[in-house]
Amino acid sequence: MDLIEKSIIKTYRKEIWNKFIKAINNYNLIEANDKIAVCISGGKDSFLLAKCLQELQRHGKIDFDLKYIMINPGYDEKYLKHIKDNATKLKINLEIFDTDIFEVVKKINHKSNCFICSKMRRGHLYSIAKELGCNKIALGHHLDD
Repeated sequence: MDLIEKSIIKTYRKEIWNKFIKAINNYNLIEANDKIAVCISGGKDSFLLAKCLQELQRHGKIDFDLKYIMINPGYDEKYLKHIKDNATKLKINLEIFDTDIFEVVKKINHKSNCFICSKMRRGHLYSIAKELGCNKIALGHHLDD
């Protein structure tokens, strides 16, 4: 077992794994034959969620499928390479979908650009998840996701 995967289940069992499993069970978040789009932002929260879901898929009792997706709103190549490298190191088969979100938001030049960008990214996530045949999405972008 890989060091990262082992640490999630062993080292961080109480802080992360148990809480993750409790939420899955308490809220029936995953059901048999679900196809879940795991949305990767490139940050540690979404990558950790992806690893937890991988472990659950490997060792859990429920049969479900995972698709790892990322909406590229227009990141520069250096940042995008960093995300790709992390996905490779973590053994996450990441599919990246390019968009022009940053360009559109720049043209709008509104006071709430973050809100507009977020809404556009979420819209792309929903559309792509649907195209891939996913019936659920998993987000690890905030403390309460």
